[in-house]
Amino acid sequence: MTSTSRGKGPLYRLYISRLRRQLTPQSVPHHVAMMIDGNRRWAKQLGFDSAAHGHRAGAAKMREFLEWCDDLGVKVVSLYLLSTDNVRKRDSAELSDLIEIIADLADELSRVRDWRIQHVGRADLLPPELVAVLEAAEHRTAGNRGLHVNLAVGYGGRSEIVDAVRSIIAAHDRDGGSIQELAASLTPEQIGEHLYTGGQPDPDLVIRTSGEQRLSDFLLWQSAHSEFYFVESLGPDLREVDFLRALRDYGRRDRRYGS
Repeated sequence: MTSTSRGKGPLYRLYISRLRRQLTPQSVPHHVAMMIDGNRRWAKQLGFDSAAHGHRAGAAKMREFLEWCDDLGVKVVSLYLLSTDNVRKRDSAELSDLIEIIADLADELSRVRDWRIQHVGRADLLPPELVAVLEAAEHRTAGNRGLHVNLAVGYGGRSEIVDAVRSIIAAHDRDGGSIQELAASLTPEQIGEHLYTGGQPDPDLVIRTSGEQRLSDFLLWQSAHSEFYFVESLGPDLREVDFLRALRDYGRRDRRYGS
């Protein structure tokens, strides 16, 4: 059964309404991070000859997912679309397809509602054509005040932390400070300000599809106190009911920062 044929009946819609009523504004996370996973397996299970079919279906699901978030009052969503490991290790044909799909998605999202698009990741690892699309999406939506959408493309959490520290060192050096002064004054807050997501709240909830339970180098610093929710559905098969269950579960948790 595909994602397009699931969850259309009256009982499903009734259950969706029930789940929505169980949510309160206080229980909805401010920032949701999504790790869309399982696109390749989805395509293989359905007999497609190319993983691109799965990646396209996953991209379409992400547009839908963002609408769910926006409708419920989530303010920031971070989507993990292409890691630095993907860039270096994926088959060249699959990577080429994936880059084209991401470019199409970024352009599409920059024309939806009042969303603001931001690229988080290493532009120097990406093809110039994709960088141009991501920059155009950012520019087109710079004045928007709706849902803030981070597109993690060419992204790696460890690399992000390294880049943040390098930025801090460079700024300190320009100001004429010594390495000893920097070592004595460096704080977690200072590193946070120099991350790709600097100035944004950390994710309250991190969701991953396909049943995998690992971070895969996504928002390592920012997710130190995040809640995690793992969905068995492959990326393209993610349903609104899965998302609402994640929010319901999140709202029931007692968040203990640091304990």
